[in-house]
Amino acid sequence: MPADPLPASPLPDPHLVGRLAEAAREFDATASDPERNCWMAVHRHVHGVLPSEYDIREVPEELYLAVLARRRELG
Repeated sequence: MPADPLPASPLPDPHLVGRLAEAAREFDATASDPERNCWMAVHRHVHGVLPSEYDIREVPEELYLAVLARRRELG
């Protein structure tokens, strides 16, 4: 008998997504790359620090994608 699939993760909190999308805009001064900047903002939120050059720690994909979508809405 196959194992039950993992439960779907809950949607990220809209207020958190908005805060992180705004935080991602702070990085626009160093690089105007929304994907990179959103990843950096989510990484800092999850791990408490900005990523170092060789940092390979994961970030929650659902949260990253929600932040990126919100960031694109903000322009």
